[in-house]
Amino acid sequence: MDIINLIKKTPMFTLNPLVDEFLADGCGRCKYHATPQCKVKKWTIELETLRQIALESGLKEDRKWGFPVYTLEGKNIIMLGAFKEFCTLSFFKGVLLKDVTKILEKQGESSQSARIIKFTDTKSIAKLSATLKLYIQEMIELEKKGEKVVFKKETEPISEELQHMFEKTPALKTAFMALTLGKQRGYILHFSQPKQSATRVSRIEKCMDKIMKGEGMHDDYKKHS
Repeated sequence: MDIINLIKKTPMFTLNPLVDEFLADGCGRCKYHATPQCKVKKWTIELETLRQIALESGLKEDRKWGFPVYTLEGKNIIMLGAFKEFCTLSFFKGVLLKDVTKILEKQGESSQSARIIKFTDTKSIAKLSATLKLYIQEMIELEKKGEKVVFKKETEPISEELQHMFEKTPALKTAFMALTLGKQRGYILHFSQPKQSATRVSRIEKCMDKIMKGEGMHDDYKKHS
């Protein structure tokens, strides 16, 4: 008996027909939808295996952005995905997991919250089955407690002129990095606006005293307003 029929014969599982469609035809997000070239077709057995593990957790099966998503009281917990070289089990707030076995990866270089586990065969899934179930349960408990990911705000790219000034005057860099992200961003935008490098350098030099004092671009205005 194949895995999908086993799932269907298990009363505790509530299957979403939209996920059945996903496994049969793909996510529908590219021109290969419902064709043999669809990436989902390459990992059907692996995805069915991951689906069973997800369903055993008691989460509600849904489909979002074309892919199977498993939720707890409307909150996204995990998602299944298919790519050219592998399929994945993704944790939306995976960064909160302890990950004692070190199997989680960033979904992308700038990803602050999601974490994924890549698979290329059912053997590796079976080997990690118990661990995956523990991770899912840990994620469920974190969600029940209302745990949230604290996102770091990214600053604007630092210009070559400002970087050179940091190297020339280390104390300036120390003072700049001690500023709030909002103040840092204000200065970076102010310094990067001019097209001429000499003008950018001039702006930096004029603001050095304010930065060393821990002041933002408009602090003087606020004091006198």
